[in-house]
Amino acid sequence: MNWSWEYARDILPQLLAVLPVTISAALCGFALAAVLGLPLEAGKRSKRKAVSRTVAFALELIRSTPLLIQLLLLFYALPQYGISLSPFAAGTLGLGIHYAAYMAEVYRSGIEAVPAGQWEAAKSLNFTPRQTWFRIILPQAIPPVFPVMGNYLIVMFKETPILSAITVVEMLQTAKSLGSASFRYIEAFTLVGLLFFAVSYGSALLVKRLELGLPRK
Repeated sequence: MNWSWEYARDILPQLLAVLPVTISAALCGFALAAVLGLPLEAGKRSKRKAVSRTVAFALELIRSTPLLIQLLLLFYALPQYGISLSPFAAGTLGLGIHYAAYMAEVYRSGIEAVPAGQWEAAKSLNFTPRQTWFRIILPQAIPPVFPVMGNYLIVMFKETPILSAITVVEMLQTAKSLGSASFRYIEAFTLVGLLFFAVSYGSALLVKRLELGLPRK
């Protein structure tokens, strides 16, 4: 089947119309992962063995099971217990929880990179745990891992097509619908690939620019 520029121009507006859904799902999922990752890592580092072991097991379970299974459980299993989520809410929640497990490891690497002397200095100054974390440790731990966090944002954006499994109408799902209606898949899938590349590349440039603006040690 030959490429049709006319057909590509006709379907491009329909793909662009659902692009915000794809971007919003990735951004909301990333925000949730970034917020949840830190307390999960803190829980794993807890001095209470019951807490640390429970969190460690939960993180390993999340990382060891496919994202698709987790999405299906959130969308189809939770309603049986009285919790009904919209497809978009279930999708962003699934993305956020799944990648929070990986974000916890990112935070771990940043925290462990902070010199031990910083902890000792905070203790000698009688800082509370909250002051130690938010005034000394985290300001030093976050900048070095920021590029890795940015990479996860790009990965999450490219993972959004899996949300079509729970009926989220994003770009790839729209491309499939257009292809099934016209029996022309090449144009639709090619345009989706180009849009993914454009947003991913733009995100990479933005992350790089933000990284350069972060304070250095």
